[in-house]
Amino acid sequence: MTTITKTLQATFAPPTAHKQSKLNDLLETYRDGLQEAFDAGASTMSAVSDIVTPYDLPYQAKAALCNYVPKLRKTYNAKELDDSHPIRLTNQAAKFDHSEERDYEFTWWVPRPGRGTNFWIPLRINPEQEDLWHDLVSEGAKAGEIRLQKHRKNWVLHVTVEYPVEKPATDCDATHIGLDIGETALITGCALKDGSPTDPFVCSGSRAKHLRKEMHTTLQRLQERDASEWRIENRFSHYQNALTDIVEKASRQAVEYAKQFENPVLVMEDLTYIRERLDYGKYMNRRLHSWAFARLQGRIKDKATEAGIPVEYVNPAYTSKTCHSCHRIGRRDSQAEFRCLNDDCHVSTFQADINASANIARRIDPWGESVPLDKVGRDDSPRDGSGSDTATAHCETSENPSQMTLTAFQESEPST
Repeated sequence: MTTITKTLQATFAPPTAHKQSKLNDLLETYRDGLQEAFDAGASTMSAVSDIVTPYDLPYQAKAALCNYVPKLRKTYNAKELDDSHPIRLTNQAAKFDHSEERDYEFTWWVPRPGRGTNFWIPLRINPEQEDLWHDLVSEGAKAGEIRLQKHRKNWVLHVTVEYPVEKPATDCDATHIGLDIGETALITGCALKDGSPTDPFVCSGSRAKHLRKEMHTTLQRLQERDASEWRIENRFSHYQNALTDIVEKASRQAVEYAKQFENPVLVMEDLTYIRERLDYGKYMNRRLHSWAFARLQGRIKDKATEAGIPVEYVNPAYTSKTCHSCHRIGRRDSQAEFRCLNDDCHVSTFQADINASANIARRIDPWGESVPLDKVGRDDSPRDGSGSDTATAHCETSENPSQMTLTAFQESEPST
């Protein structure tokens, strides 16, 4: 068995004035506690606990703060806080109920400080996630962190859930399919048949690239003009929802591509610490760091696992600079073209991203030549790098070190 993690989303049905007031008080108190703990430089759970204990917060929120605040400086290198932080709650707040007799079948037991202060709130769920909501209520799925975010007048709940699925088995006659994640081409896939690239697949990244550039420019201008918080938040959510839609569609296309082959095995690059390794100057760093490579990988893995397709990870070193045929270092004269410099090789020029994806697929073969011939001594053993990119899934840093997340995954990743 293996475990898949997803994020369920629900919007509150319009609360009564009394409940709305309680929710606003909870949000304001939570952010006050977060701000004080951050300003105090609390770097341990006990230090945060000393600060937030006097606050009138439910214990689930205090426990979440104790876990989150130390990460702000250590992990996310934050210099200041964003004003729109959601309320974080531990999974002890995951108390839900279901009844077909109600207009809104699912409800959440909203935690409040003290005894007898909790209250039920009806939820508008995403119909596509209904089965997982049932699993959550019946404890067939395990709840993780809960986040509650206010968007103007709406309250949005995100619940991280884990659920087991059968682990896909790798067949000895598997078809290895390399997936190269990039900017210009969002996903480039290539299957290897008898060592040769076969029927490649390319998903354009131009739309995502345009949206990310437009998002950065728009938000920067709004901040410079001191636009209202709700307007900035509204534009940010607009771009994040559009990017989320692109990620979902692209990951679905990649898995559908793999299904056409017999005994497919998806192979992707282990992107551990890619954020720290990239340093191409301020402009390129902003572009590359703002694109959550492993977030897309994570969605591909989830969909592949559900489809019974195994996923493997390999060392990314030199995949874009190595000839897939002779395995020697070549040259990329342009973003789109790879040139092999080996006169004895039948490859002269090749589409660069397809060449890279073929190399990724080839590296899963333990008997193959794993690294370029003139770069020996490197460890190229397969590794599981799912979700390990620090610029991904829960990417909580930004160019100005506030905690406005890049993800806002409406189906799979919550915003911060």
